[in-house]
Amino acid sequence: MYNEKVIDHFTNPRNVGEMPDADVVGESGSFKCGDTMKIYLKIEGDRIADIKFQTFGCGAAIASSSMLTEMAKGKTLEEARRITNKDVAAELGGLPPLKMHCSNLAADALQDAINRYLDGEKGAQS
Repeated sequence: MYNEKVIDHFTNPRNVGEMPDADVVGESGSFKCGDTMKIYLKIEGDRIADIKFQTFGCGAAIASSSMLTEMAKGKTLEEARRITNKDVAAELGGLPPLKMHCSNLAADALQDAINRYLDGEKGAQS
């Protein structure tokens, strides 16, 4: 069902954990499947200097979050804003159709964090 890249990001997630000194936190969730995500950003200038995530959900949700953090780290906010769910799924080498919504959650959490930051909501959210 899952390819090797998805399995690798699920079993060895990158950038996982809380970031107490985050500049902003974005959130996303799905009532459909119960998955929830938090994305923590540390921003220097207009670049994502550090990024962490916490995901409570299935393997595809964790893999998508992990891949998203690798894709966004080091990018400008404008570059990161252009990352879509399809980009995340493509970087993972594809997801089963029933799991595509998991890549939406990761991209949505990143967009939420960037929007909160640009709207002036600095500091970690509880």
